[in-house]
Amino acid sequence: MPPMTLTEKILSNHSGGKPVEPGQNIWINVDILMTHDVCGPGTIGIFKKHFGKNARVWDPKRVVIIPDHYIFTADKMANRNVEILREFAAEQNLPYYYDVGTDRYKGVCHIALPEEGHTRPGEVLFGTDSHTCTAGAFGQFATGIGNTDAGFVMGTGKLWQKVPPTMRFVFEGNLPPYLMAKDLILAIIGDIGVDGATYRAMEFDGPGVFALNIEERMTLCNMAIEAGGKNGIIAPDQKTLDFINLKNKHKVPFEPVYADKGAKYIYEKVYDLSKLQPVVAKPHSPDNKAYVGELKGTAIDRAYIGSCTGGKMTDFRAAAKLISGHQVKVDTFVVPATSEVAKGLKTETLNGKSLEQVFLDAGAKMGMPSCAACLGGPSDTFGRLNQAIRCISTTNRNFPGRMGHKEAEVFLASPLTVAASALTGTITDPREYIS
Repeated sequence: MPPMTLTEKILSNHSGGKPVEPGQNIWINVDILMTHDVCGPGTIGIFKKHFGKNARVWDPKRVVIIPDHYIFTADKMANRNVEILREFAAEQNLPYYYDVGTDRYKGVCHIALPEEGHTRPGEVLFGTDSHTCTAGAFGQFATGIGNTDAGFVMGTGKLWQKVPPTMRFVFEGNLPPYLMAKDLILAIIGDIGVDGATYRAMEFDGPGVFALNIEERMTLCNMAIEAGGKNGIIAPDQKTLDFINLKNKHKVPFEPVYADKGAKYIYEKVYDLSKLQPVVAKPHSPDNKAYVGELKGTAIDRAYIGSCTGGKMTDFRAAAKLISGHQVKVDTFVVPATSEVAKGLKTETLNGKSLEQVFLDAGAKMGMPSCAACLGGPSDTFGRLNQAIRCISTTNRNFPGRMGHKEAEVFLASPLTVAASALTGTITDPREYIS
């Protein structure tokens, strides 16, 4: 059998075990299908249209539904979307529906999936959200699909896919204390552009990557889509297996997969972490790269720390450590990605205070676990940009209107850079606060 990359090996295993190569179209057996309140109703509608009003999903234990986007709002259409999910989950007797207003509510789907044990090495995960690629951090093929494809998967458990070629990004050295995974992925996107990895797998490798914790690896893979990537992926190591074994509540067996020696990559780039600086993506594109020093003194109106890219415990630990003992000078919104993270902010302490209290004492506003303002949403969404203001954010996109107002300006940065900027009211290098 010819040598294959990590992505190719997983797809081969899910299409009968025969060798696959880039550009080849194959049928894939799916392990998990995820949908949420934005695309779930459309997916359900397509499923019922083509498989029948009384059709059953192919496997109830493989369909995961996580409402997370437009949750804490009075908007009737947003509320109706959740009602549709609730009705469908009851009709299909789906065990993995995480309903709003209950103890099962989770928050952002991409963080909730691993928390609840739905991500495992070697598997295939499809989701009706482009940032489904986050789960590549666990050594699986994870990618976003549209409602039509999701409706088909819901009925059959299969999908017709083209095998992507693989780009390899290697990080050497140790991560300095002023850098986070967000800086690494913004550096890559700035170098190759938002179309630089179109329909390609982005594999992250090297000692710098494997020194990262699981949450930081999730951030790397999360923004593969911002470079046009089909998926982001990191080979599983002991950190991965320890995390999965802790979270695999349902004791689902899995088999880690690794690239073959001699596998072919269509592109390789090596980064030296010791030479990287904090990166900011200027409006209105994730590839509009600048180093933070180039933007020093740029006035901002708001800081936002949250989302699947910046709302995990690692993100808040970094921001809280920098903010502790100071006062923010602009409106600063802090949004935990999930209910589990929200609990962690209340229980984990820094200098005798909970992380939540650190943020509150600094003058920040705390939100409920959800996507909140990352995708804009209804006007009453927490943290939404309802005016043409300038915001520095840990989110993953800064296209016009992404966080609300079409004339607002969004700068993307790491939690450290956002926290430092919140303290000064201007874009600020976190090294000014980190010894």
